Amino acid sequence: MTLASSSERVHVRAPGKINVFLEVGDVQDDGYHDVATAYQAVSLYEDLWASDADEITAHVSGSVAIGDVPVDDRNLAVRAARLLAGATGVDRGVHLEIRKSVPVAGGMGGGSADAAAALVACDALWGTGLSTAELARLAARLGADVPFALLGGTAVGTGRGDELSPALARGRFDWVLVVSDEGMSTPVVYGELDAHRARHLVDIGPAPRQPRVDPDVLHALRQGDPGMLAAALRNDLQAPALLLRPDLGAALETGEKAGALAGIVSGSGPTLAFLAADDAAALDLQITLSAAGFSALHVHGPVSGARVV
Repeated sequence: MTLASSSERVHVRAPGKINVFLEVGDVQDDGYHDVATAYQAVSLYEDLWASDADEITAHVSGSVAIGDVPVDDRNLAVRAARLLAGATGVDRGVHLEIRKSVPVAGGMGGGSADAAAALVACDALWGTGLSTAELARLAARLGADVPFALLGGTAVGTGRGDELSPALARGRFDWVLVVSDEGMSTPVVYGELDAHRARHLVDIGPAPRQPRVDPDVLHALRQGDPGMLAAALRNDLQAPALLLRPDLGAALETGEKAGALAGIVSGSGPTLAFLAADDAAALDLQITLSAAGFSALHVHGPVSGARVV
């Protein structure tokens, strides 16, 4: 990759994600959990522009609520730029203009998409010429979902979710998302999962020692069969998310009665993802949910990961 001119502005687009399957292991000594998840990148994107500057700075705008998004070193995109500069010996600044469309703290990895976009954009702007594998290693240092935002498509994630294996997915899957202006804290949801498991240990048994993705999920993805995938959707974080936000349960029921093949909490919530039979069914479902007062979006997957536009 050649060094970009000082006047160039690099535009990168990175997708949000849905966890179509998420099994969570027991809490570890460090407070984290091993997981086994099947990610699908969907057509709801974060856009990032990188341009030369004296320092590393960021500005955030978007079509979603952005009041809680920091622009200092707590911002994952800023951290990504600093990490890339430090790893490659670059002594240049960058201004990151971030336009958000993925709900903030919505369980769809919007911040991770920003970080992946920043890695790709700064690599292009600074001409550091890192390979995808090298960028992925840096991405893993920023958070569990960042490597997938870089890769895109459909993949199985293990460990903390950052150990990725691409998964074959044929055809197109149509989803309707119900989004919320009020985000949820991932650590709080995981904490509620631990408490929920402790309260119901006799009923649900111990957490899996080695989480794994259900083979039925992978088979459904390979077949490109929405009905088969709907029957295999699972998210261990759904029960604690519903305990923390009971209103999500009513929304799930509404979507399923309105014709969704199945509905699921995306990641740690509160975004809900409803799987539809096809494009036309998704459009009908979006119209019905919107008429019921929900903020509903029609997206599809799988789509590519972070790319220069």
